[in-house]
Amino acid sequence: MAGRVHAFTPEALSGAQRDLYEAIAGGPRAKGPQHFALTRDDGSLRGPFNALLLAPDLGAALQDVGAAIRYRGALTDRAREIAILLVAARWDSAFEREAHEAVGAAAELTGAELTALRDEETTAFTGDEGLVARVTAALLDGDLDDELWGEASVALGADVVFELTVLVGYYATLALQLRVFRVEP
Repeated sequence: MAGRVHAFTPEALSGAQRDLYEAIAGGPRAKGPQHFALTRDDGSLRGPFNALLLAPDLGAALQDVGAAIRYRGALTDRAREIAILLVAARWDSAFEREAHEAVGAAAELTGAELTALRDEETTAFTGDEGLVARVTAALLDGDLDDELWGEASVALGADVVFELTVLVGYYATLALQLRVFRVEP
């Protein structure tokens, strides 16, 4: 594997690593349609998931947050992918972009919308999706002003604004890890 961390193959995993591997490779990410491969031919995990095995207790907690965002959150599939792809664009995260453009296309984001997200262009979206895009962009800049908070907390709900703060923090964390460990798509 190119990068700073060797590929953890299934047969070389410790107990805690194996539990985490199974949670990722056998959990909700592996069920249903696969828009990007979770594993390589040797069984090792792709993307940020391989590095999670370095510290399986922390990796498991982080994996649980990611699964909650992807599979138990209130955002629609399109809105969630809009937010994730804005994080990928801001952090210039090639793996996140590759993986989530495929997921976004499956959620019916158009080619023009995917291009807009690569350019961090939030005006391509309207209604709640436009608000999700503007809130995400503001979070990537560090905060929501009172006006945007007021608009988002009423239209989306404070719980969805909370979800967006978690999503932005989680995908920014993954982007940082992908960069530090030199993980390529």
